[in-house]
Amino acid sequence: MDFELSGEQLALQETARRFARDEVAPAAAQYDQSAEFPREIIEKAWELGLLNTVIPEDCGGLGLTSLDACLITEEIAWGCGGIATSVMCNDLALTPILVAGSAAQKSEWLTACTERFLLASFCLSEPNAGSDVAGLQLQARKDGDAYVLDGTKCWITNGGVADFYTVFATLDRNARHKGICAFVVSADTPGVEAGKKEDKMGQRASNTCAIHFDGARVPAAQRLGEEGEGFKIAMRTLDRTRPPIGALATGIAQRALDESIAYARERKAFGTPIGGFQAVQFMLADMAKEIEASRLLTQQSAWLVDRGLRASKHSSIAKCFATDAAMRITTEAVQIFGGNGYTKEYPVEKLMRDAKLMQIYEGTNQIQRLVIARELLKE
Repeated sequence: MDFELSGEQLALQETARRFARDEVAPAAAQYDQSAEFPREIIEKAWELGLLNTVIPEDCGGLGLTSLDACLITEEIAWGCGGIATSVMCNDLALTPILVAGSAAQKSEWLTACTERFLLASFCLSEPNAGSDVAGLQLQARKDGDAYVLDGTKCWITNGGVADFYTVFATLDRNARHKGICAFVVSADTPGVEAGKKEDKMGQRASNTCAIHFDGARVPAAQRLGEEGEGFKIAMRTLDRTRPPIGALATGIAQRALDESIAYARERKAFGTPIGGFQAVQFMLADMAKEIEASRLLTQQSAWLVDRGLRASKHSSIAKCFATDAAMRITTEAVQIFGGNGYTKEYPVEKLMRDAKLMQIYEGTNQIQRLVIARELLKE
């Protein structure tokens, strides 16, 4: 085992760290309050090469690894979890094209994202099919050399600002997972319309909305893989994208610890800094050990992905552990700050709100536990 990062990875990490401290963190509270989409900040991330990490070199990308993506994501999440979610959303949306797209599809959609600033969204969840992916209802009907899509997707990150979507629909609802297909759909396709933006508790800088498909006609050339392969494509995508979710949670947790340490050194009670009390020291120690474990689990799962090894169990372990830990750690940070922590004057209440979503999206942590258990039983 070698835990040392390469020179290139250290430089990439430092670039992301400077970007998080100079551009993201100073604007985080403003975007949290306004719930506006931070387009300018995300475009700067694109200019720095921190967006679209999954695009390979033969499509004009940097050819970064999953571990590289985790390094970037953790640093940006330190600055703001919502902005980090919006940045990494492109990787989630582009991964189905990477894993199942033809050479022509990769050239058309992946290369375009390197030539100009484009945003993409991953459309899987539905009002009645979140955890139950195989039960999705968005209908795809074959019509000549095209498919006609009817239905609604919900909780779509960057949905209202995306230029195109990767969309999962079913040819036969009764066929469950065997009837699902995957498509790339331009946002300006007639019959495609973004719904109202959700007014969320946390991660308010990320745009989240429903996407409605009303007779949207999609050329057959924009189908990814074969008919009925959509479920497999979605699962392969999530195996690859869960490590960065763990990294995002780790970044939020690390910020909570950093803020707590600084506060514990300055805040006094009974004439002494509260960091001198064993009760607070134990809280800080527990936060630190969970962050270290989260980071190691995340990087291990990314290592498996980068080597083409089966990562379902480890990716779910990393996502589940790191996001549960982030919720505990941010809650403890609010406790350390006391009454101050419950006000918006200090950043820890935002960190706590941002952390909660991590346990929900890209598969709830209850679903992660099901995945882990099934993998254990198969072994």
